[in-house]
Amino acid sequence: MKALVYHGPGQKSWEDVPDAEVQEPTDVVVRVDTTTICGTDLHILQGDVAAVTDGRILGHEAVGTVTAVGDAVKGFGVGDRVLVPAITKCGRCEYCQRGMPSHCQTVGGIGWIFGHLIDGTQAESVRVPYADTSLYAVPEGVTNEQAIFLADSLPTGYEVGVLAGNVRPGNTVAVVGAGAVGLSAILTTGLWGASKVIAVDSNKFRLAKALEFGATDAVEVGPGTVADVIALTDGLGVDVSIEAVGYPETLLTAASLVRPGGTIANIGVHGTPVELPMQDMWIQNVTLTMGLVDTVSIPTLLKMVAGGRIPAEKMGTHSFTFDQMDEAYDVFKNAAAHEALKVVITPA
Repeated sequence: MKALVYHGPGQKSWEDVPDAEVQEPTDVVVRVDTTTICGTDLHILQGDVAAVTDGRILGHEAVGTVTAVGDAVKGFGVGDRVLVPAITKCGRCEYCQRGMPSHCQTVGGIGWIFGHLIDGTQAESVRVPYADTSLYAVPEGVTNEQAIFLADSLPTGYEVGVLAGNVRPGNTVAVVGAGAVGLSAILTTGLWGASKVIAVDSNKFRLAKALEFGATDAVEVGPGTVADVIALTDGLGVDVSIEAVGYPETLLTAASLVRPGGTIANIGVHGTPVELPMQDMWIQNVTLTMGLVDTVSIPTLLKMVAGGRIPAEKMGTHSFTFDQMDEAYDVFKNAAAHEALKVVITPA
């Protein structure tokens, strides 16, 4: 089969590899019908993730069709259309049982294993361990292009942003960074009745998309960013400030927007230390949350997509085939120049 293989920082190749096969009784093999690229894949190609070694197939998101089933698998059969999420879970370890499969002990202490600790989903087929507890059946009426964004970005924005931020009816919310994950947070704030959702970004295209996704206001980054957001909240600051970029300056901006008693929900993947002004923050009674997505919200989000409450397909702005994988990466890496949010990649 063909797959996108990592060969060290800056090096990847769409090449022939051995076919994915059932290795354990709890495995299935899924033919990949749709996949996409995540910002984490770009971090890997920059050499930021040491656990990813030469020869690893990249990718951790897919929608596909089951083609082979291990003897112990009871919930899925050949021909089933399934969502392969970013997080794999055994369902039995301490962390899985407390609703934190992001730290599943059975699969290595981290639930994100595809394209990381085992071969991933940017391939013609993928082996999925612990299929019964990890896969999700895709409902009739939900397209592959809708379902693919529930593998990672939508649950991340919802769980690590909206839920961890404790958004409640009537709250004011700021989302710093209107990329795919920030837009996912904006798209799902409405599920909890936020009264005002303020998108903050330096890119006019993303701000326009944020308004389409449900933001009530858009603030372009500039010298008056903080003052502009505060002015939209009667001078009080927001109840929930969501950081969805991963830079020190964007986290500091998010922290400066929240009112006393509010919550700062950090979604962004930070690669460098951040110095927070604790001398000012402690007296404000603010809460700071952060974490890796668990994807436990997928069943809920699937129902909302199936019912038309979440237009997940809006996330996809560009489409490519497997043999255009390099072009897909170029567009996603230079998203601002190409006015791209997420790319949709299919066999043909």
